[in-house]
Amino acid sequence: MENSNNRAIGSKGEEIAAKFLEKQGYKIIDRNYRCRFGEIDIIGMDSDYLTFIEVKYRRNINTGYPIEAVGYYKQKRIIKTAMYYTKVKRLYNVDIRFDVVEIVNNKIRVVKDAFKCN
Repeated sequence: MENSNNRAIGSKGEEIAAKFLEKQGYKIIDRNYRCRFGEIDIIGMDSDYLTFIEVKYRRNINTGYPIEAVGYYKQKRIIKTAMYYTKVKRLYNVDIRFDVVEIVNNKIRVVKDAFKCN
């Protein structure tokens, strides 16, 4: 039961993030992209950057800031999924960036270039 509740909370957070990003000028291309390597919450364009966006929601910061949940292994999964996405979509000469959207209660923060592909 808790897992489905977490999924519902996650979906709501992603919806809030997508609307916020659109207001910030992002063009949303895809949401909840899944492949064998992992999942990417939101894929969008921000200026000339193809952005792969992880959304993290917390009711409060008692357990830490949301961005802290995007650790090394999560980053590697996102990067691998993003590389697969660009290959499948034949997006060869595009600049990419990895952003994280933090939602704590009703405050939203976009961390652009939150981690690198290296």
